[in-house]
Amino acid sequence: MYCLASSAFPCSHTTLLRNKLSPLLLRCNRSHQSLRLCRQNFQIRAMRAVIQRVSSSSVTVDGRIVSEIGPGLLVLIGIHESDTDADADYICRKVLNMRLFTNETTGRGWDQNVMQKGYRVLLVSQFTLYGFLKGNKPDFHVAMPPEKAKPFYASLVERFQKAYKPDAVKDGVFGAMMKVNLENDGPVTMQLESPQSSKNETKASTES
Repeated sequence: MYCLASSAFPCSHTTLLRNKLSPLLLRCNRSHQSLRLCRQNFQIRAMRAVIQRVSSSSVTVDGRIVSEIGPGLLVLIGIHESDTDADADYICRKVLNMRLFTNETTGRGWDQNVMQKGYRVLLVSQFTLYGFLKGNKPDFHVAMPPEKAKPFYASLVERFQKAYKPDAVKDGVFGAMMKVNLENDGPVTMQLESPQSSKNETKASTES
């Protein structure tokens, strides 16, 4: 007796074949999902920043305000495990030169950066910018490990302070449970990533 769906194989043979193929197909499906996740993670090789134009912002740790600014920029920083000084340079330069403010003299919008306005910058390290959902659970394995990220982030803060002025750049407490308060002015929120080319340039200079 033969199956109606496949006249080439007897029912018993079709069932046997299906039973043998099912584990293989399951493994292939899992491998495909893993490969897709790897490709997705492989493509992300950048420092991330979320920039918010604020009227005021502050960071509180254990009930105590550790940093606060008036008008300026609140910048959330996500550091990827492969980030280098080139990424930090790019983010610093772009953030400080983003023309997010109105020129009060000419009335022209989107005309001046935070330095031209003499405003302040508040930096906050946020590894959750590199979170991926596995099902419903977030995964942060592509973020730079804390032992490496802490000195790297400190150097980024110093880079901002040198490029602008030390007293105009504040930051939170790395690794602490922080409460970040802000009054978004606009609202204006921008997302920024360092370019892939910075990784290629660094790799080329290392290999040469």
